[in-house]
Amino acid sequence: MNNKKRIVIIGATSAIAEHCARLWLEKQPADLTLVGRDTQRIERVAADLKVRSPQSEIRVVQAEFLNPQAINATVGDIVKSGRVDIVLIAHGSLPEQAECQSGLESCRDALEINGVSPVLYAEAFAKEMEKANHGTIALIGSVAGDRGRKSNYVYGAAKGLVTRYAQGLQHRFAGSGVTVVLIKPGPTDTPMTAHLKGKGAKLAPVADVAKQIVEGVESGKPAIYAPGKWWLIMMVIRHLPSIIFNNACCTPSPDTSRVIDGFSDLRVILSISSI
Repeated sequence: MNNKKRIVIIGATSAIAEHCARLWLEKQPADLTLVGRDTQRIERVAADLKVRSPQSEIRVVQAEFLNPQAINATVGDIVKSGRVDIVLIAHGSLPEQAECQSGLESCRDALEINGVSPVLYAEAFAKEMEKANHGTIALIGSVAGDRGRKSNYVYGAAKGLVTRYAQGLQHRFAGSGVTVVLIKPGPTDTPMTAHLKGKGAKLAPVADVAKQIVEGVESGKPAIYAPGKWWLIMMVIRHLPSIIFNNACCTPSPDTSRVIDGFSDLRVILSISSI
């Protein structure tokens, strides 16, 4: 009988997901299923993890990320092998806001891959975990979903969808054997944010963010800000009056200069909270 913890990672080629997988396997051998679109990239991740944890069982699944029927089929095939203990839904992309504004196709794609797709995968696993009354669904959102900002409001809207969905799912499963964890990373040093690093942005080490995620998922925390300082930063940003928020990143007019005087630190916070 296989007594290993069963973990599924959707979007397993992302840097955060790969580091989370390493940490889980460091703790103990696991039954790990890696799901992604690019078979070669998933195979490379799987090969590295097999070297790190020879006693683990590691499977690779190539899957669609937007087709509802394909998502249902993928999840159905996964649960046929037994109930899932943890599913980490980690896929997404960081679109250019300017491209989303100039092209509706880019806008649609950003909303679908960062918002709709994670929700569809979570809903498919929720149905199966509800039957078993067991499991943890961990969804990677973003601090960008806490309040819309001009630098990334399309991406932020998609992550805001993930936030509201996760909150509703938590309400649905309250008091049951199913746990839902919402993860909100701040700016993190990954290939997806390489262009920001080149502009001098301060990015958290991906290994540190992954460590907080794994610890938070294991403890069943409802929401995880990683690094933890983003809980305070985003609490401030969420509660700012619009007259302050909307002018904090702009050149103040004579009518608003007195209101936002002294908020230079806020401008810095808003400029770095763009992911």
